[in-house]
Amino acid sequence: MSSNLVMGLDTFGDVPVGDSGEPVSQAAAIRQVIEEAVLADQTGVDGIALGEHHRPEYSISSPETVLAGIAGRTQRIRLASGVTVLSSDDPVRVFQRFATVDAISNGRAEAILGRGSFTESFPLFGYDLSDYDVLFEEKLDLFVKLLDEKPVTWSGTTRAALDDIEVFPKTESGRLTTWVGVGGSPQSVVRTAQHGLRLMLAIIGGQAARFAPYVDLYRRATEQLETQAYPVGMHSPGFVADTDEQAKEIFWPAYKEQMDRIGKLRGWPPMSRIAFNNEVADGSLYVGSPETVARRIAASVNAVDVGRFDLIYTVGPQPISARTRAVELYGSKVIPMVRDILAG
Repeated sequence: MSSNLVMGLDTFGDVPVGDSGEPVSQAAAIRQVIEEAVLADQTGVDGIALGEHHRPEYSISSPETVLAGIAGRTQRIRLASGVTVLSSDDPVRVFQRFATVDAISNGRAEAILGRGSFTESFPLFGYDLSDYDVLFEEKLDLFVKLLDEKPVTWSGTTRAALDDIEVFPKTESGRLTTWVGVGGSPQSVVRTAQHGLRLMLAIIGGQAARFAPYVDLYRRATEQLETQAYPVGMHSPGFVADTDEQAKEIFWPAYKEQMDRIGKLRGWPPMSRIAFNNEVADGSLYVGSPETVARRIAASVNAVDVGRFDLIYTVGPQPISARTRAVELYGSKVIPMVRDILAG
């Protein structure tokens, strides 16, 4: 599987800092992501995934809109969300937006659906967090029916019923490529297999190898349920610079700022430099020179046995120039090195 490894980039549109050292506007942050996607397309990156958030430090709340902007300026890169928070959205509208991006990009759109790592969208759009599980389960069930691109009859408790309703536009291929983002719940893995969808593992801490049982569970579940088993994907944070030390010194301040901000909400202790260094050395932070990052990605791909690896290349308020360089190095150096290692 690894010989055909797909390698992409992920971002939530973190608001970067400009030459002055001050954060840019959210509008400028969105435009910056588009420029980085164009560069990724030019340097050989296979895909870019944009995550949905509704927080001040992130600029992307509507991934499909930004993906449509990227579609018009790129030729080959796959265009995904990472993730679309399906629980607080309408499945019909999500399908229509992705089918539209698929048309604009000549078939390059991919939906990655999930519950999301934050809950701001629930009160924002009028949903009760006590319905957290049923919202996702019902809406995913409807979305899977929409993927057949035939008249749909469906009823549930979270939206109006559909009675033999046809949804437009349809895709030219006849089926939109769809993943489910999973953070480590066996039930979520089995649900993904049950629906015959692709599995994307969010691995943001600890050794990647501990997620290998989830890949095995997915394959066993698809076999027992007689659904399609696809190559599994994983995404993890990291950063590429010309040297290991440069990468760590650029990445550390912004990473600590972001992790401490989240930590205050979730009761985590402040991020220490020792913990950071341990994650870089042996965990799920892929930070360093192209050689270092390539070697660590290849090791994780083999350990987990995945067919796709996405690097979350923005975490916190990083300098624009450093982010641009990271994308360039990832596409032009890291990806070829990973493939050479895996081929050897």
